[in-house]
Amino acid sequence: MKSRLKLLGLVAAPALVTAVVPAAFAADAPHTARAAVSGDVLPGLKHDAARTGEVAAGKRISVAISLTPRGGTALDTFVAKVSDPHSASYGHYLTKSQFAARFGRTDAEVEQLKDYLRSQGVTVGKVHSGNLLVDASGTAAQLQKAFGTRLSTWKDAATGRSFYANDSAPTLPSSLASLVSDVAGLNNRVQLHHQATPHTVSPHDGPGGGYTPAQLKGGYNVSSTYTGSGQKIALIEFDGFQQSNITKYDTNYSLGSPTPTVSKVDGGSGSLGDGQVEVELDIEVLHAIAPKANVTVFEGPNSDAGEVDTYQAIVDSGIPTTSISWGAAESARTTSNINAVDAVFKTGAAEGLGFYAASGDDGSDDAGDGGTSVDYPASDPYVTGVGGTKLTVTSANAFSKEVAWSGGGGGKSSVFKIPSWQTAVQKSAGGGYRQVPDVSAHANPSPGVSIYSQGSWSSVGGTSAAAPEWAAFAALYNQQAAAKGKANLGFANPALYAASGTGFHDITSGSNGAYSAATGWDFTTGWGSYNSSTLATKLLG
Repeated sequence: MKSRLKLLGLVAAPALVTAVVPAAFAADAPHTARAAVSGDVLPGLKHDAARTGEVAAGKRISVAISLTPRGGTALDTFVAKVSDPHSASYGHYLTKSQFAARFGRTDAEVEQLKDYLRSQGVTVGKVHSGNLLVDASGTAAQLQKAFGTRLSTWKDAATGRSFYANDSAPTLPSSLASLVSDVAGLNNRVQLHHQATPHTVSPHDGPGGGYTPAQLKGGYNVSSTYTGSGQKIALIEFDGFQQSNITKYDTNYSLGSPTPTVSKVDGGSGSLGDGQVEVELDIEVLHAIAPKANVTVFEGPNSDAGEVDTYQAIVDSGIPTTSISWGAAESARTTSNINAVDAVFKTGAAEGLGFYAASGDDGSDDAGDGGTSVDYPASDPYVTGVGGTKLTVTSANAFSKEVAWSGGGGGKSSVFKIPSWQTAVQKSAGGGYRQVPDVSAHANPSPGVSIYSQGSWSSVGGTSAAAPEWAAFAALYNQQAAAKGKANLGFANPALYAASGTGFHDITSGSNGAYSAATGWDFTTGWGSYNSSTLATKLLG
């Protein structure tokens, strides 16, 4: 199940251009120069949606304002070194206070932004660690005035869904615009979503079919010595779960896992929806492979601002490993929204945090438009994109064979240039852009993974199962590294690529549509799945 909702190929801070602000929305003196936040308008808005009116002036809207890191490309350079196993700086991560002092905006700059927002009647909320994200809220009228744009209601031509969005890029006084990279929350069109793959009953050992914890751990050679004890894993979720289902799963397999902790961001995700099975899949897969790890479920609103705030809350928490099963095609997002989320991942990488994101369940056509496209955030160069396979185990629960799963997302990014750590496996089909996925794991829905959700057993698949399989490996690795006095794995991609295939099951057959599996790295499964013991030994050096 994959939820649908850059590094040396890095995305630079958005270019800022001067803009003519409609008189009706000008917020300051007539001669005050303003500049636009480039890329902060929905792509194709006026071509695939019809404007139906204006947002009610009194409607309250929450926004998250992202600021550009200090030092230009200095943060990119730091992350490249601290994540490179061949660098003397490898593993010497920054604390939150060190990051803020080195790359965050100054307190004076943040106060300048806050003073401006208050002068427009906008309520200022939390300033997050790092001094690069400021929450705020106001009425539609106040936000239109503050950001020099109009908020309209629209109707999607394809789906008929109603939404609101800014008609033009937000603008700010030039002295502030140079600090701001994104204003998330001015539209609610794109919602991250999940794809529920068929729940199939298969002749495997789970009560409702699907692989058991013993089969997953056996297939990936997970040593019984390591359980994730003392480690922490975060989940980003836009729906909730019922603890009774998790308890049933844990009890059935005698896992003895700690009860997950819930952290609600911006009020949480609301009432239980059809994403419940997604959340319970994520938790149960983590318990299957790293049963003693402490899992924190970050539940946030399914919106642009909610997404940025929830990722930032995870970084603020300092939890070293995060599994991500929600996303959307790159083409569905604004450029500035991608920049804002990317900046949070970059902050996490500097502080030693690793993110593992499902690559999608639509093969090589994530956008569903008949072409080739990839899912974000799996395509972010500071994220480990996880593709899908079909794993076969023996009767003794040992690895037998593995092929690419047809639904596993993969291909080339249309946003990010290829990062330096990926150039050794650069393919002509990538055209010089970031290549997805980096790695893969079992995702085929038949057999899927045995889970208990919504009061019954079933077999569920998708790259939403593969992402927590890899996050669990990272927790197991961190347990071993701690025992040896070494640093956490953190942002894993440079180290995974430096391993050059050692410790991986190289998958050489199968296709995801436009691409076929091959020897070494490929667009269907990346480097392949992990042999836990062998890969951990390699990464530990």
